[in-house]
Amino acid sequence: MIKIAILGYGTIGSGVVEVLNTNKESIAKRAGDEIEVKYILDLRDFPGDPMEDKVIHDYDVIAQDPEIQVVVEAMGGVEPAYTFVKRALLAGKNVTTSNKALVAKHGAELIAIAREQSINFLFEASVGGGIPIIRPLNSSLTADEIEEITGILNGTTNYILSKMTFEGLEFGDVLKDAQSRGYAEADPTADVEGYDACRKIAILTSLVCGQQVDFEDIYTEGITKITADDIKYAKAMGMVIKLLATSRKTEEGYCAMVAPFMLSQQHPLYSVNDVFNAIFVHGNVLGDAMFYGSGAGKLPTASAVVADIVDIAKHLHKNILISWSSGKMDLVDKGKAKSRFFVRTAKGQEEVKAVFRDAEFVEVPGVRGETGFLTGEMSEEAFTEKAAALEDIRQRIRVV
Repeated sequence: MIKIAILGYGTIGSGVVEVLNTNKESIAKRAGDEIEVKYILDLRDFPGDPMEDKVIHDYDVIAQDPEIQVVVEAMGGVEPAYTFVKRALLAGKNVTTSNKALVAKHGAELIAIAREQSINFLFEASVGGGIPIIRPLNSSLTADEIEEITGILNGTTNYILSKMTFEGLEFGDVLKDAQSRGYAEADPTADVEGYDACRKIAILTSLVCGQQVDFEDIYTEGITKITADDIKYAKAMGMVIKLLATSRKTEEGYCAMVAPFMLSQQHPLYSVNDVFNAIFVHGNVLGDAMFYGSGAGKLPTASAVVADIVDIAKHLHKNILISWSSGKMDLVDKGKAKSRFFVRTAKGQEEVKAVFRDAEFVEVPGVRGETGFLTGEMSEEAFTEKAAALEDIRQRIRVV
């Protein structure tokens, strides 16, 4: 029997217990042994809960118990999660986590400790929730050079943009709706400003390039400035607006970014709506592949965590190689990245043409007193220079 401890009995921690109980027999068969929750660490008590007798308040009990072979970190945040996870690994205990903040900041170090201890630190649920992406990158796609990863990696922002598209509402109104439905936190900053997606693409890029990519180095732009008029222009062009986290391999290195993009109907992420997430991967041998599903939520995320527990059970005392070193990867300056741009400006068409000679103008009924247009493909640096010359720009959205 494999005995585990769960750190945190909130949404994910309780979900892990539910998944383990619901699929107990099939999980034991796949793991090759029964899995039992011995401890649940939480500051709270849970009177009346079926697991109340498992709840403890002192992490030392877990750290010092030789029977505990797997620790499930479901606390969130960097501390005290980092301290607890590091202690567990140094004590020879395997760890799985869904904590993107922890993995993005300390992933390389924790992977190295696990390797030295001949145990495992796994984090499938940290990026795609219930969507498998870490394991495919680390095993199924190892024959490829991954040239691009682009994903809709945040359900909250995708829900907001989808509802703005379908119902023509403004950002602020849809945010309130998302909060009322539990899709957005009371403080939605991490989601709507793109920070959540930024940490996730940092993790994916680190895995692809095998070095540490610091999320602080990734240009990040949220969706708070997207308006109903922007949506009207997108519809007029047969496009949608999505918050994308993207990482591309260039001759100079990797270029990563999080920002709103306009997507044509031919783009594989065009039809990903509501709270669903999807990750598009392009390999030099494989070509295109896409991973789609529930990117968050109690049971989808818990399912990925339990899959890690099963993987650990099948590899007890044997490290699963993950190529992610602590050596820092310097990203290519985003100014070198190329795309088309959609622009709204107070200037007239003649003034626009004087600066953007290849501009394609877009007209939307009911939107007056401005000019909307598409540029040709150009670098970020070139666009910034031209935009400064034009002035009076109300909006700028990248187009793929």
